[in-house]
Amino acid sequence: MIARIWSGQSALWLLLLPFSLLYGLVSGAIRLSYRLGWRKVWRAPVPVVVVGNLTAGGNGKTPVVVWLVEQLQRRGIRVGVVSRGYGGKAGRYPLLLDMTTTPLQAGDEPVLIYQRTGVPVAVAPQRSAAVQALIETHAPQIVIADDGLQHYALARDKEIVVIDGVRRFGNGWWLPAGPMRERAGRLKNVDAVIVNGGGARTGEIAMRLRPGQAVNLLNGEKRPVSELEHVVAMAGIGHPPRFFATLKQCGVAVEKTVALADHQALSEAQVARFYQPGQTLLMTEKDAVKCRAFARDDWWYLPVEAELTDPAAEKLLAELTALARQEVGKLS
Repeated sequence: MIARIWSGQSALWLLLLPFSLLYGLVSGAIRLSYRLGWRKVWRAPVPVVVVGNLTAGGNGKTPVVVWLVEQLQRRGIRVGVVSRGYGGKAGRYPLLLDMTTTPLQAGDEPVLIYQRTGVPVAVAPQRSAAVQALIETHAPQIVIADDGLQHYALARDKEIVVIDGVRRFGNGWWLPAGPMRERAGRLKNVDAVIVNGGGARTGEIAMRLRPGQAVNLLNGEKRPVSELEHVVAMAGIGHPPRFFATLKQCGVAVEKTVALADHQALSEAQVARFYQPGQTLLMTEKDAVKCRAFARDDWWYLPVEAELTDPAAEKLLAELTALARQEVGKLS
């Protein structure tokens, strides 16, 4: 229902419009208070790059963060990542992730980023505390903030916005009548716009998510996803239909789909109810980090990688690399 409302296919969004106007008024006032200096902005001693969304959920932001981390690592840059840790609750903050950190503590996305890239990751509701923890323990040359475009208490050197190229901005209204955290005009002030799927427009960087081989949660075996049989597909991400469409494009015959809420906590008993004996459970990598502790031998996940071949992507990476190296020069 919410997808129909946000896309404009249902007139129910009109009933929510007064709440959206209030949301827009409050969020605009908060941003203005930082611009005018009424609220304090903390600037890190190293460059900070924010990767965020204008809309709520499911745009492909986390794969972009992973892509940036891996690309900068290949260029010899020490990278750290900070996040709010949505969906997690730690005993204390900031929390520096290690191999024992669970999604219940740090949230699923920070754990995914840490396990995929191995870079230092810190979470805290106050992003500045997470950045300070990284600097004190790992001395990164550059910090990438996973989400936080609207977290204006943290100064940023670059802003990157990720857009779903198919859904884009729906009906264009603020939450809850529409999907917008900020209106589309905000794009005029960011440094790069990356468009996931669909068609990139002038000035935008095209991206697609490239699926890899299916990975068994229990033993790490890899095989072409099209070889899996009697598949039940499970997705607890911002936009589950994208995952199901990817499986169809890969030639997977899906017998059943299970769409869950983004960041939803999962238990073994709950997941086991989604499929029957003789079926294979296939999930997203984001779900896999929450299920690995109690995985069964017929549970698999499909990793995806962001693929950006636009020359503008190389230009962006060159800018970030230069930014990180210049900061090293200042510190030395």
